[in-house]
Amino acid sequence: MYYKYVTTLALLLASTANLMAGDVHEFTLDNGLKLIVKQDHRAPVVVSQVWYKVGASYEQAGKTGLSHMLEHMMFKGTKKYPPGKFSRIMAANGASENAFTGSDYTAYFQTLEKSRLRISFEMEADRMRNLVLTETEFAKERQVVAEERRRRTEDKPNSQTYEYFMATAYQTSPYHNPVIGWMSDIQNYTLADLKAWYQRWYAPNNATLVVVGDVEPQAVLALAKQHFGPLKPSKITPPSSRPEVEQFGLKRITVKLPAKLPYLVMGYKVPTLKTIAEKEQWEVYALEVLAYILDGGNSARLSKNLVRGQQIATSTSTGYDPFSRLTDLFTFTAIPTNAHTVSELETALRKQIQQLQTTPVDKTELKRVKTQLRASQIYELDSVFYQGMKIGLLETVGLDWRIFDIYLEKLKAVTAEQVKAVANKYLIDKNLTIAVLEPLAIN
Repeated sequence: MYYKYVTTLALLLASTANLMAGDVHEFTLDNGLKLIVKQDHRAPVVVSQVWYKVGASYEQAGKTGLSHMLEHMMFKGTKKYPPGKFSRIMAANGASENAFTGSDYTAYFQTLEKSRLRISFEMEADRMRNLVLTETEFAKERQVVAEERRRRTEDKPNSQTYEYFMATAYQTSPYHNPVIGWMSDIQNYTLADLKAWYQRWYAPNNATLVVVGDVEPQAVLALAKQHFGPLKPSKITPPSSRPEVEQFGLKRITVKLPAKLPYLVMGYKVPTLKTIAEKEQWEVYALEVLAYILDGGNSARLSKNLVRGQQIATSTSTGYDPFSRLTDLFTFTAIPTNAHTVSELETALRKQIQQLQTTPVDKTELKRVKTQLRASQIYELDSVFYQGMKIGLLETVGLDWRIFDIYLEKLKAVTAEQVKAVANKYLIDKNLTIAVLEPLAIN
């Protein structure tokens, strides 16, 4: 089994040049809808995804959560299909379906047997422009969303601390706001607000239709023209530019909530591929490798040194998204062991950062990390769903989806000196926000 794994990995890494570019076809309908079809004939399955260029980062103060709320309401029916019918039809045709909202996008997807693609197109096209929004369904769903917020955030002290951390780290960027919205906004926006949001953003010329699977591109195009072609485009006004203001020093907050354990969050403002000049894009790839050096499995530094070695943390993780539409955060989250304090944990994390700033990563570790990172990205593409995700996400945030193949090659080219350089440039107090959860007694 080990030999088979190594052989497969070697073949995959040797063939990264055309992972996404092969068998991909792009079309644009007369109404502006972009269609991207990727062939994968390994099984008689197809994934259909509709990506809208709208998410929480498009929202204004007082109206946070509208994108997520609309995602819920998209299952409430049209004139042709009453509430609940969409999911019942999908289930009757053996499809798995769902939707998700992020800061930069809202997407709807179905995985079906390939002959059922017509059903997905017909129903997605219908609700793209013909959604029926009623006060009764809106009132019910608003309660559902409010309860979702309580369950996922307000009843979870770590999640609530992370939300406060984000709101502190970002001063002017719309990433300041949670995707689900602030509770006061959820309880106070109106059906008219929701209708206006739907009419403003849900149009063929603000959407990308991604299809991956056992299909023929021209047949998919004909089907898309039949169902999406008649839809009228809208005048799309880009969201207002709200770049994050420069930070001039460390920001720190303490959150006191009933909880069993303390919790530490640290975040440094960093660029993404969308926000950095082309000549400096190597920095993004170096940051991605740096994140994996620290948190790329059990052999990574945080797990090896802080969890198993010093036993100062019960868990640690890092986070960085190079594909965000706006300036993002390079984050650390950690929980100390009972024998150590949050302050000691913060000091230990800072020492790990300082080591990267002063001592170049040795060749053996760097090679292993880059191989693991590239392999993890490649293995995701074994799934038709994640092939669609890569294409849809990149296209929706304004990056060419073909960049994924370049991305893999750029990761391979990252040097130890580049990792050291970005650690010194970005992982500094001037860019840092820290949040600490200080547990109160649970009644």
